[in-house]
Amino acid sequence: MKRFMDEDFLLSTPTAEKLYHQYAENMPIIDYHCHIDPREIYEDRRFDNITQVWLGGDHYKWRQMRSNGVEEKYITGDAPDYEKFVRWAQTLEAAIGNPLYHWSHLELKRYFGCDMNLCEKTAPRIWDLCNGQLAEADHSARGLIKMSGVKLLCTTDDPADPLIWHEKIAADKSFDVQVLPAWRPDRAMDIEKTDYQEYLEQLGNAAGVKIDSFGTLQEALCRRMDFFASHGCRIADHGLEYVMCEPAAEEEIEKIFTKRMADETLSRQEILKFKTAFMTAMGRAYHKKDWAMQLHYGVKRDNNSRIFRALGANAGIDSIGSNAPNSQLADYLNVLADTDELPRTIIYSLNPIDNAAIGTIIGCFQDSSAVGKIQQGSAWWFNDNKNGMREQMISLANLGLLGNFIGMLTDSRSFLSYTRHEYFRRILCDLIGGWVENGEYPEDYEALEKIVKGISYNNAVRYFGFDL
Repeated sequence: MKRFMDEDFLLSTPTAEKLYHQYAENMPIIDYHCHIDPREIYEDRRFDNITQVWLGGDHYKWRQMRSNGVEEKYITGDAPDYEKFVRWAQTLEAAIGNPLYHWSHLELKRYFGCDMNLCEKTAPRIWDLCNGQLAEADHSARGLIKMSGVKLLCTTDDPADPLIWHEKIAADKSFDVQVLPAWRPDRAMDIEKTDYQEYLEQLGNAAGVKIDSFGTLQEALCRRMDFFASHGCRIADHGLEYVMCEPAAEEEIEKIFTKRMADETLSRQEILKFKTAFMTAMGRAYHKKDWAMQLHYGVKRDNNSRIFRALGANAGIDSIGSNAPNSQLADYLNVLADTDELPRTIIYSLNPIDNAAIGTIIGCFQDSSAVGKIQQGSAWWFNDNKNGMREQMISLANLGLLGNFIGMLTDSRSFLSYTRHEYFRRILCDLIGGWVENGEYPEDYEALEKIVKGISYNNAVRYFGFDL
């Protein structure tokens, strides 16, 4: 029997152990998609206790605490932080098989040197141990990033954001981790939202453009893209219900925009046509700027109205949506590819049923302009567990080139989430090691080193063109 979370955790063969410890373990980290607040990095936030750094904003944990019958005051309410921590420890006792059990203990081990299993009984000792170390200089926000081996991270930023915290971080030569903005223009696309006109005024003020047409909206966005590019931005990201493709003439799109500005109700078809035009314009702009485009879809958000009214978005009340119409994804990519304006694109569906469809679609649009130009993104959100990661990589290997995969990201608001890269790398090495042990790939360590180091780090450096 293996000891819990020993040095060979998740590594089931000698080859897997060699691949991880010799090639993957000490590779740096690029976190090309996260939700960390750049202000907290610049101000080098210090945390008073483990609850602040662990439970604040972590809707993964909130969901499971609710599943354990914990009252909301101990989750997102005003209960003392220690009591919240104890409720999380109690919840973990039931979390056998859940990735949060692994992640939590990896974080305790890597950041606090704690080998105890967290439960109600050990909670007081672990609370004191972690809080004592959080008081030390190297456990600040920047210290945790450095401790993790991060070389570069990309935050998620609205086009109207002034990026002042990115500017301040870049000017601070005492911190050598690159913190770059990533473009997230969802609010500019979401024409059906009640605050859309208010947002366009904000965006127009930032761009110095009066937005009164779809044409001027594009002009404002292009100006803001120039601004983001001047701050090192190389990546865009879109959160979509699904990737739609309902093309319409430019004149019709302008009429839809005018109708919305007059506070008239848009039909579902009109919304889809507008969003298709928006996504097409953005894709062409990304190609022109040589940015990579991320497409995240397959989510049904804010399912619990009562909790949404109390807490707003990102409260742990989202779910996997119904199977996306992947034919429209292919049609959208084709619209851009037909005029040779398809940017490097990374496709994530929250529904694992889409793995094979994505694997076949990306193969239709690869070309010589970039190695692995169209990527299937890593197992995302509800899928970034052991089975989900293995299934995504096996599907990608079956239908494409796993060796060109750009690997893991955190997609997190937590400064302790970088152990997810370790978790991913262990699963990757166990998967590949198993193939070697089973005679499905030669025991060629020169080739295996290139593959493992590539997926862990090097492929992302090449793919995004980061200067490291």
